[in-house]
Amino acid sequence: MIDYSQLPSSEIERLSRNIKPGEWAIEPMRPISTLLGSCVAVCLIDTGLPLAGMNHFMLPQMKKGAHADEDMLLAGDACMEALLNAMLKQGAAKHRIKAKAFGGGTVIDANLPTSLSIGKRNADFTHEWLDREGIPLIASDFLGPWSRKVLLVPANGDAYCKRVTSSLISNQSLRREEQAYADSLLNKPSSAGVDKKIELF
Repeated sequence: MIDYSQLPSSEIERLSRNIKPGEWAIEPMRPISTLLGSCVAVCLIDTGLPLAGMNHFMLPQMKKGAHADEDMLLAGDACMEALLNAMLKQGAAKHRIKAKAFGGGTVIDANLPTSLSIGKRNADFTHEWLDREGIPLIASDFLGPWSRKVLLVPANGDAYCKRVTSSLISNQSLRREEQAYADSLLNKPSSAGVDKKIELF
């Protein structure tokens, strides 16, 4: 069994399971990683077990419509419910679950109308959802002009967040992916609308 506490963060990242927008993962041991722009990733950690999970969502909510089924887990309300329910099914106890959350950067917001200020809305939604579920948010890094690399180590609940200026991200698909999705929201008919440095925590 690997002792991740003895490894540098670069090696932990190399061994991690990467998740993309609309995805979530739960692991007892293997690290989980993701790359965020205006999206948010929430880590749920059972403090009594070596069990934790992370998700990655692009929007707070999505109304029912032509695209809702295919895009469901891109929305925070569905993605958070999926992660929490899967944690409980794997033996987590809700009263032991704590959260760490990251993202909501202003990577693509500059050319969007205020009603689609995605990063801020994602961060606000995260606070509201965790408060409603009674899950303490014990560490967070939201907003600002950064993209972020996030790394969760389920074995001990540690989370690493590295702020990265957009021009330094080698994977330019992050901005293209989020911009394409934002553009698709602007072009959808109203019936399918939308409610509209490494740091160790």
